[in-house]
Order: sequence, then C-alpha cells, then structure tokens
Amino acid sequence: MDKVLQITGSTGFVGQNLVCYLQSAPGFKLSLTTRQQLIEAEIPKDVYAVIHLAGKAHDLKATTQSREYVDTNFKLTKGIYDKFLQSEAKKFIFISSVKAAADYSKGTLSEDCIPNPTTSYGQSKLMAEKYILDQQLPVGKSYYILRPCMIHGAGNKGNLNLLYQFIKRGIPYPLAAFENKRSFLSVENLCFVIRELILQENVVSGVYNLSDDSAISTNELVSLISKELGIKPRFWRVNARLVKLLASLGDVLKLPLNTEKLTKLTENYIVDNRKIRNANRKELPVSAAEGITKTIESFKTIK
Repeated sequence: MDKVLQITGSTGFVGQNLVCYLQSAPGFKLSLTTRQQLIEAEIPKDVYAVIHLAGKAHDLKATTQSREYVDTNFKLTKGIYDKFLQSEAKKFIFISSVKAAADYSKGTLSEDCIPNPTTSYGQSKLMAEKYILDQQLPVGKSYYILRPCMIHGAGNKGNLNLLYQFIKRGIPYPLAAFENKRSFLSVENLCFVIRELILQENVVSGVYNLSDDSAISTNELVSLISKELGIKPRFWRVNARLVKLLASLGDVLKLPLNTEKLTKLTENYIVDNRKIRNANRKELPVSAAEGITKTIESFKTIK
C-alpha cells in the first residue's frame, strides 16, 4: 500500500521539486495542503508522514518584520506539530535552516554547536526547533529537524544566478584574492534525504545538518560557471586589505559594497553532514560539482 504524505509549502522552490521527485518514485501518495487547511483541518487518519516545508524565507533585503517570521516559521509550525502529535501519522519532517544554528561560522558547523542566530529568520526557525524538541514524543512516532544550507537547483534564481549573469557579461571576478569555501545543497540531494527518511525505519529522531559532501570556493564556482559558458574564467585579484578598506568606506558613505556585504561574499561557511550520512547509510546521488553544474545549465534557459 502506498504511503500517504502530507506536504505543506508545495508551491515553493523546494516544494515543487519534492513533489516531482516523489511523484516519480513508487510507493507514495501525496496530499498537498493549503495554508488555510493547515490552520483549520486535522491531519487525516491515512497520513503516514507530514513534510513541513511552508515557511517565511530569509529576506536578504531586510524588509520583513520580525513578527512575520515568528507567525509563520514558529507559530504555524507549532500548530502543525501539535496536530501531528495527536494524529496517527508516524513521521514529521521539518525543514529548518543552518541559520537556526549560526549566521556565521568560523569553523565547520556541526549539530553539536550551541545555536546563536542573530537574524529574526534564524531565531524564528530555532524557536520552532526548540518547541519540537521539548515535546513528549509518543511511542511509534519520530521527527526529523533538517537544517539545509544554501539550496540550489533548476529554476532557482538566487545568488548563483546573480554570479552567473555577472560572469556571462565577461566581467572579471574581483574578489579572487579571498580564499573562502562554502557548503551548498543540491535540491536533488535534499529530496533524496527526505525520501530515505520516510522509507527507513531506524533513523533516530533529532536535528540533522544537510549539505553536499564537499564545500566549494567562490573561485571554483567562477571556474565551473565559465566552463559551462564556454569561456575562460577571469579573475581580478585585488589586494584583500584594499578591498576591506573600500568596504569600510562603504559603511560610512553608504556605498553598494560595505563590510557586511563583503563578509557575506567572502566568508567561509562549511557544514558538517556526517550525522545524516551515517544515519542514512547511503551515498548522496549528486556530488557538489555535479549539482552546481546542473543548476548552472538551467540558467541558460532563463530569460
């Protein structure tokens, strides 16, 4: 008999990819719920797992009010989890974020770190995590709090697309003097992990970081994008101290490049995914470079 999966947030980037992924796999029947249904209706008796994707995404333009994050990322999650505890469903999968743990990471970020988010987005996700962790879990049920890093894939128009457009215009990458590495997560790998958590019976409830198996430097990204465009990568190694000085002037003069933006462009953010790999016991289907290349290929069709 097919496992019935109730999915929230199915119209978002991750939701659309997950629905397509699960529809192409045998053994699942999907129930896609609207926000109003989440608030008003109970979880049907035939639902095996609840996959909670719905939430307020991180607003990079900083126009979202703190209350909006709390209402959507915490209160909505709380309400759905309460219904899960009272239902006959066996598994609850909550998509949180590494930003619930830390906005910046000096070392490799693992699940053992003491969470210290500084943004309203990260704080609201952490509130939801804590609520789930604090509730008594009935026998026969399990929960999985997944903390993905930067998710990418076909149809995603985030920072990778901006870098792609930059390189496509033949502009040299000006921050090549900074040697940084970041973890990424292919949406295909995310969907794979979610499917395995539904199918496998012995994965222990808890918090799990999600990332591809290796981190990639921005300079490597530039090279991968250039290769897909069929052009030679162009790097401009401006002295790092000079760039930092210009960024500090940007703080004072309100220029496009300031210290905060420079930090986001050049920081290290490496995520340790060993806990989920050990629990899952299966290799991720897509390597970091393969996933990035697939995403870059999809940009060619975006007008």
